[in-house]
Amino acid sequence: MKKTALITGATSGIGEATAYEFAKHGINLILCGRRTERLNTIQKALERLTHVHTLNFDVSDRAKTLEAIESLPDDFKTIDILINNAGNAHGLDPIDEGSLDDWDAMMDINVKGLLYVSKAVIPQMKARESGHIINIGSSAGKEVYPKGNVYCASKHAVLAITEGMRIDLNPYGIKVGAVNPGLVETEFSKVRFKGDDIADSVYKGFEALKAKDIAEIIYFAVSRPPHVNIADLLVFPTAQASSTIVKKIN
Repeated sequence: MKKTALITGATSGIGEATAYEFAKHGINLILCGRRTERLNTIQKALERLTHVHTLNFDVSDRAKTLEAIESLPDDFKTIDILINNAGNAHGLDPIDEGSLDDWDAMMDINVKGLLYVSKAVIPQMKARESGHIINIGSSAGKEVYPKGNVYCASKHAVLAITEGMRIDLNPYGIKVGAVNPGLVETEFSKVRFKGDDIADSVYKGFEALKAKDIAEIIYFAVSRPPHVNIADLLVFPTAQASSTIVKKIN
């Protein structure tokens, strides 16, 4: 029987790449995002490979999140795989200079959004005693770097939540894991630095990871045999040794 996966943040980057990777392997898709046009474009591209349903909502809006997932048609109500991918980063400032709006946005999406979506999906997995949840964390969730303060805190929270989920859901046979990328070349930096020149320089001088690299790893994790769970995976580009050490060619 074909499985169904719900992917948040599916309109770009790792979420979009994961949708394409899953579609190649015949997994039915529920694609979630804030940009309706992008959702429609991706849906049209992937419907030749699998069944696709889209949900347009912001994970940081608790009521809209619960309402959207509750609205799923019968053919998509059974969610076998949950990819909590939606996330954001804003600014790179010392703790005393950080924007309160940026802090709220990161906590609301990276932490609370993940919790809202999980809250809506987990009960059915428990009822079936089956399911797989992968939370997309970050190397920033394992190592704090200068001026990363609140973003790093939000990703540390993702890892703590992942570990808590795995413990709480263990009696029900539900797999829970985290995939934690280092530097991945997506529009992520353009969002973080509001499209300025800093964003264009982030990936210069070395070969960063691509969204497709992470998508392939996510598929590997969800395609393991029933007795195998990839609990926690840290992925760097070869040029990266830590959050602050990257070999660049001038």
